[in-house]
Amino acid sequence: MRARQMLVGASFRPETIKVMAEAFDAAWTNIADNFQGHPEQIEAARTALARAVLSVASEDSKDVKALKDGALQAMAMDFRTLPYSAPNVSSWDMRK
Repeated sequence: MRARQMLVGASFRPETIKVMAEAFDAAWTNIADNFQGHPEQIEAARTALARAVLSVASEDSKDVKALKDGALQAMAMDFRTLPYSAPNVSSWDMRK
């Protein structure tokens, strides 16, 4: 999967990559139901989520929940600015 490779191949310490991967998995669990159906849409959403995780991560990232929440917020902001119909991000429960 391209999204997972983006995280694993990032220039962070192994401990940080582990936290990023856990945050990615937790975030995907929250939003996966919004991207059912087309494999291309699922892969695009997972790639967008990986980019969001990378955009909010730092070498000091140790809190999976904080990283997950930040990535979901970043991804939601990106979807709100897209010119086409995107999933309803207001339904995403970031408290999980």
